[in-house]
Amino acid sequence: MVSSPSRDTVLTPVSTAADPRAYPDRPYVAVSAAIVRENRFLLVRRARPPQLYTLPGGVVEAGETLTEAVRREVAEETGLAIEPLGLAGYREVISRGENQRVFRHFIVLAFAARWQGGEPVLSEELSEAHWITPAELAAFATTEGLAEIVNAAIGCVGRAGEGPARATIPPRP
Repeated sequence: MVSSPSRDTVLTPVSTAADPRAYPDRPYVAVSAAIVRENRFLLVRRARPPQLYTLPGGVVEAGETLTEAVRREVAEETGLAIEPLGLAGYREVISRGENQRVFRHFIVLAFAARWQGGEPVLSEELSEAHWITPAELAAFATTEGLAEIVNAAIGCVGRAGEGPARATIPPRP
């Protein structure tokens, strides 16, 4: 998922000169992948603030299909090969800067995906990667709604033949 804070968070941008996605005129469409491998999924940590744990992914490029985009983003960020199986959910990420002006706006389509090969080799966008069980997710500071996305993805992958769809994440108190 995109590393921006949840909806309507106020941010103080450091610099927008090198960031064409800052203060957008429209939302950006992004993709992410809950990659399942032997009843574990890949959790990554963004290297830039707010450095939350999330799923690998990024912005869809013009002319790309959603599945092409999620395969490319996962390969670029982690070096993994995946098979996207279907949508596990979506999230809207809207953050605001000074005077409540929209600083970032992303619509993130999260895919359930089956791991096909490779071991994580992180790009400069990520600082950590962990293959974890759903029960272990509660120990991490994550992007909003990640547990629900992971639960849906595990169910989707289980129905597609990866293994049991019984592993779920307990809700946070």
